Amino acid sequence: MKKPILEMQDIIKVFPGVRALDGVNLKLYTGKVMALLGENGAGKSTLMKILSGVYKKDGGEIYYEGEKIELKGPKEAQEKGIAIIHQELNLIPHLTIGENIFLGREPINSFGKIDWSKLYKDSENLLKKLRVDKSPKELLGNLSIGQQQMVEIAKALSLNAKIIIMDEPTDALTDKETESLFKVINELKNEDKAIVYISHRLKEIFEICDDITVLRDGKYIGCEKVSNLDEDKIIEMMVGRKLTDQFPRINVSKGDIVIDVKNITNKYVKNISFHVKKGEILGIAGLMGAGRTELAKTLYGAIKKDSGEVYINNKKVNIKSPKDGINEGIAYVCEDRKSEGLILGLSVKENMTISSLDKHSSLLKIYKSKEEGEVDNYIDKMSIKTPGMNQIIKNLSGGNQQKVAIAKAIMTDPKVLILDEPTRGVDVGAKKEIYDLINILKEQGKAIIMISSEMPEVLGMSDRIIVLYEGKITGEFDMADATQEKIMRSAVGMKED
Repeated sequence: MKKPILEMQDIIKVFPGVRALDGVNLKLYTGKVMALLGENGAGKSTLMKILSGVYKKDGGEIYYEGEKIELKGPKEAQEKGIAIIHQELNLIPHLTIGENIFLGREPINSFGKIDWSKLYKDSENLLKKLRVDKSPKELLGNLSIGQQQMVEIAKALSLNAKIIIMDEPTDALTDKETESLFKVINELKNEDKAIVYISHRLKEIFEICDDITVLRDGKYIGCEKVSNLDEDKIIEMMVGRKLTDQFPRINVSKGDIVIDVKNITNKYVKNISFHVKKGEILGIAGLMGAGRTELAKTLYGAIKKDSGEVYINNKKVNIKSPKDGINEGIAYVCEDRKSEGLILGLSVKENMTISSLDKHSSLLKIYKSKEEGEVDNYIDKMSIKTPGMNQIIKNLSGGNQQKVAIAKAIMTDPKVLILDEPTRGVDVGAKKEIYDLINILKEQGKAIIMISSEMPEVLGMSDRIIVLYEGKITGEFDMADATQEKIMRSAVGMKED
């Protein structure tokens, strides 16, 4: 039996009020990809931060190449050949790609100065390996988020590490970039690297991983060969129960038209018209760049419209800013919760009530007890896992951050709720909870617009679907007629026969 290159045994990590890891095990083998799975908050990132030297463990042992080790910091982990590609990009926009890849490890020439020629040549070779067609001398800030993610991966490869940890590496990548990454992962396996792969996308696990280790609530659940499992079994290991009715759409009697959009046009969208009724979910589908988010932001007032009209409850509204949008009864939960939807340095309470403070205040003061009572109610109602309302939100898992972002929108008591990628980066258990919440809002008579790149989600939760292509509506389907094939044809601009 092949010996593991690395073994973590009975790892314990305690934060104030939380036992984040409680006896967790992990074994890594050269030439293999280990998927590390679990719901948001299961302890995956904490375990990887211990392995990469960011956190110090409070108990347990780590064995590396047969020897017991104590990692005192990230530098020591790097020196031992352990590299991590963080989900949050750790790059500097005003430096070049090459400078970012070798920051703090620049090659030095015989005169004791940085050898720029070697730095850029080595960077160019890494970019070629990742199939990134960019000059290493280009400023990082000019790159798309997906391209920046590839630079983060190049940075890890530049360490020539024996163990590479990839935390949600495809979250911001296009399909083509993801395909390139998978080719690189297979090359790394052939080079006898050991890879830890964290992803919520189960399809990827079956495509590139050899084994899986599952954590739940900070505890070790088990390790299995991917070939012995199917999607249902993995989900059951992750959530501790069978996940039935993944998309629990409910039928609700539709009311009057709440929002009526007529010929909205700007540089992103062209002559868009649609309506949404009380108790209805309108799904918006389309490929990246189709104009879905831009349409949402135009309705909400974050992007200016050039022409067209919007009516809410038969009244024409003139929305020129997000404040106008909120005042007219439109709430928007954006796709990028970390950079646009939440203020990561503020608490759960402050994030949740920031858009509805007028409900909890007068000219002179905020009524703390009223504010805190409503926050407590939402934490309970939405099963938000947090030590308390004053917890800084960046310390919450992605799924719980998303629930706070949705609560923030609902607290404004909107007539129209726009959900842009409501379950992106959220685990299967939290997804189900968010769908159940959407159903409650539907029963309350909210008009809901849901944008999603996940076809099963659009088909599973919507009552009607419109499809955008290059800023125009190319298809509209009732649920009785909607299929993946029809939506995809419209999404690539093909007309229905």
